[in-house]
Amino acid sequence: MLAMIDPEPISSLYPRQDITGVVLAGGRARRMGGDDKGLLRVNGEAMVVHALRGLASQVSSLLINANRNQDRYAELGGCEVVADADGEFAGPLAGMASAMQRTTTRYILTVPCDSPLLAPNLGERLFAALVAEDAEISVAHDGTRMQPVFALLDCALRQSIVDYLASGGRKIDAWYAERRLALADLSDHPDMFLNINTPLDRDLLEKRLAGQKQC
Repeated sequence: MLAMIDPEPISSLYPRQDITGVVLAGGRARRMGGDDKGLLRVNGEAMVVHALRGLASQVSSLLINANRNQDRYAELGGCEVVADADGEFAGPLAGMASAMQRTTTRYILTVPCDSPLLAPNLGERLFAALVAEDAEISVAHDGTRMQPVFALLDCALRQSIVDYLASGGRKIDAWYAERRLALADLSDHPDMFLNINTPLDRDLLEKRLAGQKQC
């Protein structure tokens, strides 16, 4: 069982120029009636825009992983859009592998498209945990459980992901268990883990954000 650690951010050592930010928007969004979640609007903007804005200051470049509506994502994000290599909606690992193939940076920092309230120091906290544990992957922990798609991964792992998917594996937690993994305590940013999975989730978040504007 890995020990959860909460290192202080180390801004002076944070390798921003060697990290690509990746918004994972490649799922089927069944609980949203099949609507493409990253394109759904929250507070007047598509959720993918919120995610990209939250990542922009933490990385050197941005990618979107999407398996449909690629032209729309490219228009909104102003960055490259990459689909899963196998085109089979194989889950976040497939999106991670495709992003690794298209970037020249050492790391990718991944976030889901349906969590628009990213912590501004997510990358720093993940990197600090990675270094402290001499790990290959660093994943956010919300104080209760691991949040597997809020992650910093070494791109040298791409072939490992490809092999795992080729063997029929799909579960991200199972693949993580095969690697050197660090957990970063981000329980002080609970809003980051709010997933917009249903129309009701979106309505509640919009009401909350509207209330904050009025304060």
